[in-house]
Amino acid sequence: MWAIIGGSGFEKFDEFEVLENLKIETPYGEHSSSFKKVKWKGKECLFLSRHGENHELCPSEINFKANVYALKKMDAMGVLSFSAVGSLKEEFAPEDLVFINQYIDATKNRDSSFCGGGRVGHFSFAHPVEKPLLDEVKHICSDFSFRNHIGGTYVCVEGPRFSTFAESKMFQSWGANIIGMTNMPEAYLVREAGMIYLPFCFVTDYDCWKTDEEPVTLDIVKTRMANNYKSSKEVLNLFVPTELYKEHPVPSINQAMFAGDQIDWI
Repeated sequence: MWAIIGGSGFEKFDEFEVLENLKIETPYGEHSSSFKKVKWKGKECLFLSRHGENHELCPSEINFKANVYALKKMDAMGVLSFSAVGSLKEEFAPEDLVFINQYIDATKNRDSSFCGGGRVGHFSFAHPVEKPLLDEVKHICSDFSFRNHIGGTYVCVEGPRFSTFAESKMFQSWGANIIGMTNMPEAYLVREAGMIYLPFCFVTDYDCWKTDEEPVTLDIVKTRMANNYKSSKEVLNLFVPTELYKEHPVPSINQAMFAGDQIDWI
């Protein structure tokens, strides 16, 4: 079953039929609120609002480990991640969808692994989305009615503030194409848990590097998020019925440990 993680502008989907409100005990504390088993077009899914029921959690306040652990405990096999992002590339325009396949982690204060506390392991993350899976995603995305781009690099910053102009230009020089605040360490933790991670990043602005555009403001983001929300339903319509995770199994961190106890997911 798919797990759906909704970020800014995707805190809820009105069309979901809520089957059950869930609260999962985790060794890492409480997961974000609004964790539910839902039905979409006849298919059961899990849904977790990343920032909480009413968007009350700042990016660095999100308990990513508890969220991912809870989804794994509920037998999620793959994660559809929805996020609002800024663009660092002219072609990635506001209200476009970018399907990311690489990351740069520029966060500073986040617990980014299930290892530690006596568990020691190392895990490959060279290709966050493997090419065969990326090819399948590309084929499915060709049916969308809105502009979308397959492949790109996401730089994740701490937030909650937006970039300075100098930072925005620096991130471009690093090769980043979009900027966000929440895909790290979420994407890596999902990989450690043995689930595939499909990141759907909807552009709301050009950050502040584009001098012929107004620097990003909250009002700009809110307006464009409403249109991105409509597009996100097409993603759900096409991806929820698929079973990509059965064809692309991912090893979990338990298979990469050198010492210590395994994590009891089940």
